[in-house]
Amino acid sequence: MAPSEQESDSILPCHAGIIMDGNGRWAKSRGKSRLEGHKQGAEVARNVVRWAADLGIQQLSLYAFSTENWERPRLEVRGLMSLLAVLLPKTLPEMADNQVRFRILGDISPLPNNVQKAVQQACEATARHTGIEVIICLNYGGQQEIVAAVRDALQWANAQADPQQAMAELTPERFRQMMWRHDIAPLDLLIRTGGEMRISNFHLWDAAYAELYFTDVFWPDFTRHDLQLALDAYASRERRYGRTSEQVCN
Repeated sequence: MAPSEQESDSILPCHAGIIMDGNGRWAKSRGKSRLEGHKQGAEVARNVVRWAADLGIQQLSLYAFSTENWERPRLEVRGLMSLLAVLLPKTLPEMADNQVRFRILGDISPLPNNVQKAVQQACEATARHTGIEVIICLNYGGQQEIVAAVRDALQWANAQADPQQAMAELTPERFRQMMWRHDIAPLDLLIRTGGEMRISNFHLWDAAYAELYFTDVFWPDFTRHDLQLALDAYASRERRYGRTSEQVCN
């Protein structure tokens, strides 16, 4: 049974992540270019940040560009990068008005200089904001994040008096502290639009116990109602973390 609206309002994810899929198919169905789909998707992303903030979600991560997206047509990749470089500075006043803190998860070093500059400026300008944290996953891959943490873990262990003992005592909690996400809340809810039912290298570590929600709605058509449906589904689920229902209830 789905929770009442009042109940679902009180059971919110602290950190929700969204795979914003379907821009290209939305554009194709309307005879538009894929870039037009990404432009419309960017507007929806701005709306979702406002909706999430209004609802009380503390962190929202958006999968903007994966490590695998470099394989897309060169013209599309170039258009996406230009879109980022143009839109980020334009949204700074809105982020200031709403106290949005802008953050990045991923390796931005391969990005064009103008995109890196826009990203860094947005992070610096909003660093002291106290509202919702928006984490843009940019040139991000879950496998790549884990491999980077493994390298750091090996360096850490080799610096200890007994490297083998250090590795033996390495816990999942300590390992997470070595990941890019070390100061980001664990992912509670992962939403994917566009009808595909896979997580596509997104938040692999935290997907272990995140609730998954898939919708057929293309990202440019995603509405506040669609977000509420995902939150209602999240609120209706029992998060047991390996325990029984009886243990959770008690």
